[in-house]
Amino acid sequence: MAEIIENTGSGKKQGGRRAPKRMGAHIDMTPMVDLMCLLITFFMLTTAFSKPKVMEITMPEKDKSEDPKDAPKVDAHRTYTILLTGDDRVFWYHHGEVPEGQTFPTTINKTDFSKDGLRKILLKKNEKVFTEIFELKEKVKKGELVLEEDSLNAQIKRIKKSDKKAPIILIKADEKTKYKSIVNVVDEMAICNIANYAIVDIAPEEIALIEQAPK
Repeated sequence: MAEIIENTGSGKKQGGRRAPKRMGAHIDMTPMVDLMCLLITFFMLTTAFSKPKVMEITMPEKDKSEDPKDAPKVDAHRTYTILLTGDDRVFWYHHGEVPEGQTFPTTINKTDFSKDGLRKILLKKNEKVFTEIFELKEKVKKGELVLEEDSLNAQIKRIKKSDKKAPIILIKADEKTKYKSIVNVVDEMAICNIANYAIVDIAPEEIALIEQAPK
């Protein structure tokens, strides 16, 4: 609060006149500092709360038909399955390489979450879409193309949907798989611009393949 200090002066007359009283003003900044501290605390807390704490995953709708023959057909040459285990091992196989007349392969490939692991495989399979999106973002970044964020996201979605040969990824995890492995593999989908992927149940035959795979 503002405080006014009254200076009464010496009270002596100067040149036959009484000296005027001087008023000194002093502003107490304590309430303003308290208010600023409260505002800073408020914005720090609200900023922390606004950060996403969950990962949004769009799960496919469960097929109401119990007959496997009625299930939607998926192009085997575009489909890859990633298998996750409780001991942080990662395997994958290409459905196009499954022997004719069989549902599952005889062997599976081992990889990991390193930069030369699963990411390198996904980038190679999704090279066309990834390159187009990367070049689009570079043009926006350099100012060669001016797009609002919504328009940019819409154009990226169109690029993803336009490639009819882009890979389809099926992610399967056993019962002991850790949550961080699921998060890691979904992150790789986002980094590699994979448009079509789903988390589905693992089959007993695939668990048997994991048990037979080298450690």
